[in-house]
Amino acid sequence: MTPAFDKVRQLLRGLPGVGHRSAERLALHLLVERPAKLAPLVEALREAAAAVGRCARCGNLAEGGACSVCADPRRDPSLLCVVENVPDLLALERTASFRGTYHVLHGRLSPINGVGPGELNLASLGARLVAEPVTEVVLALGNDIEGEATCHYIRESFLATRLGTKVTRIGFGLPSGSGLTFADAETLRSSLEGRRDVAP
Repeated sequence: MTPAFDKVRQLLRGLPGVGHRSAERLALHLLVERPAKLAPLVEALREAAAAVGRCARCGNLAEGGACSVCADPRRDPSLLCVVENVPDLLALERTASFRGTYHVLHGRLSPINGVGPGELNLASLGARLVAEPVTEVVLALGNDIEGEATCHYIRESFLATRLGTKVTRIGFGLPSGSGLTFADAETLRSSLEGRRDVAP
């Protein structure tokens, strides 16, 4: 193999979910087997890098200002679902059972990995809870220690003194230690419908 091929393979291997063999197959496909697909892919990535960013309101993917969820007037602004990352939001959207808005944290608290409140999209969550007519906050974070710690932090920091705001936590049907991204639509739908009140 050539140095240029090795560089492409290593960069592909650095992507989430792409192992050594998958990276090699992708590199061979784009560089040798179907090189005509390479230029459109590179151009699409270049355009997306320039156009796609975070929604200023919720942290979802957006082009311009607001994301498609925040820009949808049919969404219920009183219902706010807090998720760890964009793939979790997309997984919940695929269920077509949630009609509120979202807030993407872009991570979860993990002191052992150096992730504190300052590294998450928490300040804008606090601002939204003050400015928007939220009556229920759904904490849709993974069912593990870090997910629980993040939920506890949000409750204590933003919701403990907020009278009249219902706080619920999904969890029904989700295996312990698992995130939302890999759950099927039916399991996620059950999790949303079976959400429970969070004790203060």
